[in-house]
Amino acid sequence: MRTYDFSPLYRSAIGFDRLAQLFDNAQRADSQPSYPPYNIELVADDKYRITMAVAGFTSAEIDIEAENDTLKIVGRKQKEEGSPTFLHRGIAARDFEQRFQLANHIKVVGAQLENGLLNIELVREVPEALKPRKIEINSDNVHRLERNAA
Repeated sequence: MRTYDFSPLYRSAIGFDRLAQLFDNAQRADSQPSYPPYNIELVADDKYRITMAVAGFTSAEIDIEAENDTLKIVGRKQKEEGSPTFLHRGIAARDFEQRFQLANHIKVVGAQLENGLLNIELVREVPEALKPRKIEINSDNVHRLERNAA
């Protein structure tokens, strides 16, 4: 049994619907495309790299789009006029679309195509307002509050 019902989570939790959607999408991983092959690498504490093998594609044939928490990479091979007749075709040059769900505060900072490998650089940028901060304990404030209440 490989299917799970997440509807109780949707009914009883507020704000966790995205987490449940991620679980649902992970269950459908068998239907997701495996072309082109890719690696996801942790470069540093808050830096990541996605490397995709896109042999035969030029930078003009690849579109990278980051919208909300989704990174979409689309490759559309341009049709060649007078295409050759292949006796064996082992290099896949078919169109592709690959989507990645990004965690909160993950930003795409750059992309580079070199030697048939597309490298996409990502970084986690947590806003200052969400970072932990130290709260000093000052006993004078307690005395002032007591005086103001009296």
